[in-house]
Amino acid sequence: MRQTLKAMLITTCALLMLSACGAGAASGERRDAQTPLKVVTSFSLLSDMATVIGGSDVDVHNLVPVGVHPHDYEPRPADIRAAADADLLLYNGLNLEGGEHGWFIKLTKVVGQGKSNLVEVASEVKPLHITDSKGRTEVNPHAFPDPNAGIVMATTIRDAFIQKDPHNADEYEARAADYITKLKAMDEKYSALIAEIPPSQRVLVTSERAFQYLAKTYGLKEGFLWSVDTDETGTPEQIKSLVTFIEENDVPGLFVESNVDRRPMQTVATETGVEIDGVLMSDEIGKPGKMGDSYLEYLDHNITTIHRVLAP
Repeated sequence: MRQTLKAMLITTCALLMLSACGAGAASGERRDAQTPLKVVTSFSLLSDMATVIGGSDVDVHNLVPVGVHPHDYEPRPADIRAAADADLLLYNGLNLEGGEHGWFIKLTKVVGQGKSNLVEVASEVKPLHITDSKGRTEVNPHAFPDPNAGIVMATTIRDAFIQKDPHNADEYEARAADYITKLKAMDEKYSALIAEIPPSQRVLVTSERAFQYLAKTYGLKEGFLWSVDTDETGTPEQIKSLVTFIEENDVPGLFVESNVDRRPMQTVATETGVEIDGVLMSDEIGKPGKMGDSYLEYLDHNITTIHRVLAP
């Protein structure tokens, strides 16, 4: 990672010299009401939310592509250029991007972006905590599988756009209001479908503990192999612990996330006789035209899958 940062510094100097020749305003400074806000997002879910709420009033550059974990990312030259020239930089926070010493904050410092242009989108979400394999407690960054967290995050994005671009406040308000209405409807769908699952079968077993917020909101019991995928994953101890959990609970089926290695969960399935019946989405939306290719579709896919597997 140190070599990456050194390379980033060298590349940044060259890119900033080039961009300075043609830049019409300082980095992060608002241009005019007709020029779209230049927005950088840390990962695909925020990119989708920003695009929906911002509409034609924003130009969004996403950093972490679909298929790459947002916990540790090496920015490309195009990412560095976009970050240097951005009016706003949106990141999840809650340690998803590695916290204050993670890759995202390091990138913003390298390109000289001040804190006034940074938006921690999940800052108003009440954090839940997890414990890693070494007994260390940390914040669980995966609030977004819960549509209620999505509502909070959408509101934060709306407010950031309005503060930076007040001339287009009415447009941001209108688009956000429509989006939040859809998220509230999704919350109602979650509640209704989970109510159809017998209480004893409301057990969500996944590879990573990426659904803690969702489980707490809707009353699901959690089983998982590992707390966070920056920790050890799929160890014999983790598999043994989950097998015991499944034997002690009424588990209709197992789930794996779309972006994790399914082999550890397959071992659990073999040892317990409980099949892997569903694929859930956690750290990313899908590629265009694929499963869950927007945040709303991501949420809909997850609850439909949970209901199909757990309901009789």
